[in-house]
Amino acid sequence: MRALGDLEARVMRAIWARGQPVTVRDIVGDLQHDRPVAYTTVMTVMGNLCRKGWLDRHADGRAYRYQPLVSAEDYSAGMMRQALAASNDRAAALMHFIGDLSAEEAKALEEAYQRLTGTSPRGRR
Repeated sequence: MRALGDLEARVMRAIWARGQPVTVRDIVGDLQHDRPVAYTTVMTVMGNLCRKGWLDRHADGRAYRYQPLVSAEDYSAGMMRQALAASNDRAAALMHFIGDLSAEEAKALEEAYQRLTGTSPRGRR
């Protein structure tokens, strides 16, 4: 999985946050909160994301509605797998990662592990 560029990532985060098919105008409005961005720039980025397989689009009158083909969770997991694969010592890389987690992130990791394994916090099933 290829990492998204800065503007591509901002566009995808806005689309994922909406949770429903969106227009270019929707996303331009969302992105304008952070800094000015041209409609045509966002339109080009969303077209590129379609060609790259990140988005699907369908006609809705004179506009297109776009929806993600990849979830935010799948993207994040793919980036983590790619980063882990780049390490010569995966255990050390994981130790550094875990050591840098905030309390909230550590709790989320523990919850994910429990869901995956079906264990309780004390290791009981």
